[in-house]
Amino acid sequence: MYILKNLEKLNARPKKLQEKIFSQLFEQAEIAQYTPAEFKQYEDSLKYYRDLKNTVDTAHYEGKIEGMIEGEIKGKKEGMIEGEIKGKKEGKKEAQIESVIKFYNAGVAIDLIEQGTGLNVEEIQQIIEGNKSK
Repeated sequence: MYILKNLEKLNARPKKLQEKIFSQLFEQAEIAQYTPAEFKQYEDSLKYYRDLKNTVDTAHYEGKIEGMIEGEIKGKKEGMIEGEIKGKKEGKKEAQIESVIKFYNAGVAIDLIEQGTGLNVEEIQQIIEGNKSK
């Protein structure tokens, strides 16, 4: 109450009134003493600041959303490509296995199976052994 009663008499803030809450009070007191022209200028600068801050915040938010969408699309594309590559590799491996089994059952020599499938002798023998156990 002392501050409010003696505000106009204070030239400088006493040390006990240096806290943040008192700083806000003194700032408001200064604004209250503005002339109408100064107050209009203050309001205009405050409006300009708020407009600028909102513009920056909006741009930041929109950029963030755009980045998330772009990342999701890119991630899906990369995932699809990865899946396609993996699927082709698995399909090729299955085709090689089927070819080895068919050639072996038809009595084709292992060295010819090796040339026809691109697999090495060890891989061919593993496939044959795995097929025998089924």
